[in-house]
Amino acid sequence: MSTMERGSLSINSENIFPIIKKWLYSDHDIFYRELISNGCDAVTKLKKLELMGEYSIPEGEELKLQVLVNPEEKTIKFIDNGIGMTMDEVKQYINQIAFSGAAAFLEKYKDKTNEDQIIGHFGLGFYSAFMVAHKVTIDTLSWQPDAKPVHWESEEGIDFEMSEGERTERGTEITLYLNEDSYEFSNEYRAKEVIEKYCSFMPVAIYFRNETVEEKVEEEIEETAPEVDENGNEIIDAEVAEDGTAKAKEKKGPKPLNDTTPLWTKHPNECTEEEYKEFYRKVFRDYKEPLFWIHLNMDYPFNLKGILYFPKINTEYDSIEGTIKLYNNQVFIADNIKEVIPEFMMLLKGVIDCPDLPLNVSRSALQNDGFVKKISDYITKKIADKLSGMYKVERENYEKYWDDISPFIKFGCLKDEKFRDKMKDFILYKNLEKKYVTLQEYLDAAKKDDAESTEGAAETVEAAEKAENIDGAAEEKEAKKDVVYYVTDEQQQSQYIRMFTEQGIDAVLLTHNIDQPFISQLEQTNDKIRFQRIDADLTDTFKEEVSGDAAETLKKQTDELTELFRKVLGKEKLEVKVEKLKNEKVSSMVTLSEESRRMQDMMKMYNMYGMDPTMFANEETLVLNANNALVQYVFEHKDGENVPMFCEQLYDLALISHKPLAPEAMTKFIERSNEIMLLLAK
Repeated sequence: MSTMERGSLSINSENIFPIIKKWLYSDHDIFYRELISNGCDAVTKLKKLELMGEYSIPEGEELKLQVLVNPEEKTIKFIDNGIGMTMDEVKQYINQIAFSGAAAFLEKYKDKTNEDQIIGHFGLGFYSAFMVAHKVTIDTLSWQPDAKPVHWESEEGIDFEMSEGERTERGTEITLYLNEDSYEFSNEYRAKEVIEKYCSFMPVAIYFRNETVEEKVEEEIEETAPEVDENGNEIIDAEVAEDGTAKAKEKKGPKPLNDTTPLWTKHPNECTEEEYKEFYRKVFRDYKEPLFWIHLNMDYPFNLKGILYFPKINTEYDSIEGTIKLYNNQVFIADNIKEVIPEFMMLLKGVIDCPDLPLNVSRSALQNDGFVKKISDYITKKIADKLSGMYKVERENYEKYWDDISPFIKFGCLKDEKFRDKMKDFILYKNLEKKYVTLQEYLDAAKKDDAESTEGAAETVEAAEKAENIDGAAEEKEAKKDVVYYVTDEQQQSQYIRMFTEQGIDAVLLTHNIDQPFISQLEQTNDKIRFQRIDADLTDTFKEEVSGDAAETLKKQTDELTELFRKVLGKEKLEVKVEKLKNEKVSSMVTLSEESRRMQDMMKMYNMYGMDPTMFANEETLVLNANNALVQYVFEHKDGENVPMFCEQLYDLALISHKPLAPEAMTKFIERSNEIMLLLAK
């Protein structure tokens, strides 16, 4: 006759359970992960015993875990056929909670309020069961020869009873009797949802059964016994093989809920393109195909495996949320842990499995962990290596993906110095011809065009002046070489684009909202480069050369038209320049210095308190083309009846090619356009 042992757990529940509930596990569904993980460990240890020659697993036995829910009785059972426990082991692992160090653990943390110092303490996984159950029982039988079964039970995790049990099979069965607030976890669909969340890739097969449904199914099965073949497999139907014999089709048994050998555990050479895509669809429920992926497979100096996918991310970078799932030996830990995953990688989707990370991560500890920093650096390096390798070997593909991956790469450069250093030579820019060029390729082409344009002029210079002119041209050429012209809105800046194209000057398209901080960083790290939007100023290339009397005439026109436009527009500080532009069809333009425009953009972006985004509006310059017929008419008929209307129209036309008109200004512009057309119709 077996003896009954009673006692109180070595740590008072008044102390331990607030820790478990408040700090260790904020999500109550985590108990599924903890108890299934314990079962996985028990099975894994049995496999190790066999490898060591200390135990022989019976032939044909499948090592597995079973989860049985009973929504009528409000119970959940976790059954494994792993190593099991002896009575002494139950006392050590269950009754003492995390061994003899438990009391010291509580003493250490009883006055702490920082949850990060508590999360991640090893050894409390089993007790997560009491988050949802008012009673827990354990029935276990050790693998050891002549071991006796053990039965253990506890109400509310306070007192326990332990005696010899009745279990006849090696392994452990844990039964949870759910409390009223947790009945949902015995619901089949809720249970499967949680198991899928945490245990989809655990290394031991997990089978699921709804006991109330099974009872009904068994009753139906007894009424209609199936036909079986000589091996006991049910014959559903028969196919006739090529040799004319009947070939039985076997009925498949129950399938595990999890994939015990997920794709990331395999060597990249063993994985097909379709397998990568199928894994992506299954894990992330994203049916748009990823652009490409990186398979991480590292054993030294630390163990890390995973797959990172590049989805289509050509949208506003701050509204994108990727998903990086972190695992420990195929056990799910959490999504998007910034302490382990570099921040810019949050735009990606992927899985990373690192057995050396704790299941319950302490984020403050991770931030200061040199090992974690090495993992982060390794991941960053692998991504940079993949992208730079693609540029070098598959540039056509790299260009095809560029519009989608450029926000990610630029974000990475902004956030991670090491990544920027590796990627700086492989950043692409789309030019006005819609071709992809690197920054160096753009500068080299600009330098070549500049040299060709100055070569002819140099031949006409007198020999005595040649050296001096060449020195001046060289300085000017050096300044031009360093300027990178760019477009932020092809439609809005179309007039400037046309002028650039006519003069054979190239520009790059920087239309994403990450481009402004990115080019600012480029300028800070490379003092030989200056980015300038194409409407920031008019280069001499667009103007006719004027001197002598012509220059005096332009100065006179500038003074008189400045006075006229200021008066008509009511803008006393308006800057006006009259230039002879080569394209006589361009009547008026507005320019705003690069510095002033960036300051405006920054204030709009951050909505700086007390700062008026329009404070730089007075720095805009109205450029009037002296070669344009309408400008000539205004100058020659300054006192004409319709000239004020033409001045307003010229100003609005210039603004439209620079930025959108305000609603009220647009209304007036349309009304004025109608008036001008009526004048022409008379």
